[in-house]
Amino acid sequence: MKKSQVAAQCYTIREFCKDAASFATSCKKVKAIGYAAGQISGVGPIPEDEIVKITKGEGLAICATHESGKTIVEDVNKVIDRLGKLGTRYTAYPHPHQPITSLADAQALAQALDQAGEAMRKAGQVLTYHNHATEYRKFEGRTIMDVLYDETDPRNLQGEIDTYWVQAGGGDPVAWVQRLNPRLPLLHLKDYGVHDDGKGGRISEIGRGNLDFKRICAAAEQAGCEWFIVEQDTCPGDPFDSLKISHDYIAANLVNG
Repeated sequence: MKKSQVAAQCYTIREFCKDAASFATSCKKVKAIGYAAGQISGVGPIPEDEIVKITKGEGLAICATHESGKTIVEDVNKVIDRLGKLGTRYTAYPHPHQPITSLADAQALAQALDQAGEAMRKAGQVLTYHNHATEYRKFEGRTIMDVLYDETDPRNLQGEIDTYWVQAGGGDPVAWVQRLNPRLPLLHLKDYGVHDDGKGGRISEIGRGNLDFKRICAAAEQAGCEWFIVEQDTCPGDPFDSLKISHDYIAANLVNG
């Protein structure tokens, strides 16, 4: 990956993006760390034109957003309008907006996402899917992830693989990145550590967990990934410190241009 492809997910710093003033301060910090772009998610009710003004002023691109899953499938034109105002092509369906308790439920979601993604594609935009561990539950021998990607047109639903949650769900991050070649424009970089008591996984800064990011990122580059996005849902301290730890590891070990 190139330095110009490394982005920070604003959800990581959501507590510092509640209004335009705090968002502007946060963007300045993100740029100073070395990130080239931000993904708009978890920020306060800031008008789109103000978000654009602030990010441009700090020299940050807007690589993508996360939008409400319910809005994506029930009012996709609202999403299309918002992305147009922000000047970005990509958004991600962030989490199932209603329970998935059967294969039929998974298939119904796949159909809804395919329809929304088709509308976005016709508007020159791209719908991706952001996974958690829950999508690795199986119904009739198939994971929800299998259903979502098998039963949608690759032109209408692409991927925003989250490396931590693939691992947490029992999947293989490298295999999933390879599987989605060439429908993986976005990748969430999130390391998988272990709690001190040895019970369960812990979201960690890049390089402080156990995932093989050299293999993951090499596979993503082969898949044509455009944005490598650092996200850390929970941080042990100041989230800007965590973003810097991750960025510094990426810059020293993964960036090739």
